[in-house]
Amino acid sequence: MRMKMIGLAGVAALALAGPALAHHSFAMFDATKTVEMTGTVKEFQWTNPHSWLQVVVTDETGKDVEWSLEMGSPGALARSGWRPRTVAPGDAVTVTLHPLKDGSSGGQFLTATLPDGTVMGE
Repeated sequence: MRMKMIGLAGVAALALAGPALAHHSFAMFDATKTVEMTGTVKEFQWTNPHSWLQVVVTDETGKDVEWSLEMGSPGALARSGWRPRTVAPGDAVTVTLHPLKDGSSGGQFLTATLPDGTVMGE
């Protein structure tokens, strides 16, 4: 009976490990390109498993475009100095990111220069 329980626990652990490993792919981002842009914070989502920074940027045609920047987990961000209120809606920020390969308005967050000049990274 004990071996049966150990075997069942092992199968459960393996079943849960696959999705966890598959989750951490950065294949959608173009790591060969780094983009810098200035915009206004729309929202900062301090959530697991990844936080998100929504920034509205005016493009070259004068149109406002919302960019979704994927960040690390709240725990990882906190270890590098981030807090849930580090940025707030309306803050002007300059961000650097690896853009999405498909050209849509999003990317992997790298750094942000805050209104007071502080540079925050992951």
